[in-house]
Amino acid sequence: MFHVEQFPFDNTTPLANELTQNSQRRARLDAAHFPRPRSTRIFTVTNQKGGVGKTTSTVNLAAALSKAGLAVLVIDLDPQGNATTALGIENRNDRLSIYDALVNDVPLDKIVVPSAEDARLLSAPANLDLAGAEIELVSLPAREHRLLRSIDAYLQARDEPIDYIFIDCPPSLGLLTVNAFVAAREVLIPIQCEYYALEGLSQLLANIDRIKQHLNPELTLSTILLTMYDSRTRLASEVAAQVREHFPTQTLTTAIPRAVRVSEAPSYGQSVIAYDPGSTGALAYRESALEIARKGN
Repeated sequence: MFHVEQFPFDNTTPLANELTQNSQRRARLDAAHFPRPRSTRIFTVTNQKGGVGKTTSTVNLAAALSKAGLAVLVIDLDPQGNATTALGIENRNDRLSIYDALVNDVPLDKIVVPSAEDARLLSAPANLDLAGAEIELVSLPAREHRLLRSIDAYLQARDEPIDYIFIDCPPSLGLLTVNAFVAAREVLIPIQCEYYALEGLSQLLANIDRIKQHLNPELTLSTILLTMYDSRTRLASEVAAQVREHFPTQTLTTAIPRAVRVSEAPSYGQSVIAYDPGSTGALAYRESALEIARKGN
């Protein structure tokens, strides 16, 4: 009979340390209390620069809050529909979508569907019809307020409250994004920890100020989330320090790491919270969601 020698587990390697730390982080998060907001918090998630993790952050923050027992609605206002498919919902043209709410006044309760991973995680899906909405909205009455009116009617008609609404915007400033700004009370901006991270940010902030002055005086930039953070590089640390210097109260303590699992999850129609709950990326999004929940109370 062959003798298989048993080697002791080496808990001093970087991988072992990471696994231990992740296990401890997960235990703390499982035990943490995510406070329920006094009223529905509505976030517009936006950045006019593409590729910053906007949709990924929308989906995973929403999933993290729903995992904590809160009711969350994701409104997919991007014609690409990536937030829709990332929640396990087919992007089909033969179903009602957020386009119908904006253009045809279809009530949101006929459009909203539960995600594949959690009944508390709801979606107002997008499809390709939304690509034409920018043009069609131009001639409609109260064109900047149509999403706001739809959300207000939906919340009033529900028996159970919605705790959070996240609106995923296209990476441009058109009528869809303006509708999102008018409907929201808070703006969440993901910023990637790479070159040109702050490129275009001053213009985005100027646009937020214009919306606040003319259309929605309650709108505030409440949250900045650092994404694609690589702790091994000096650049990431410098960018993070620069963002924190400019936005000390808005920037979350937790940064989202550049992680393979976060990138893989959407191809399986899942958030990383469901796809690999013990991964570094999933834990970072859960920690960020906890910060958001505690900041609002």
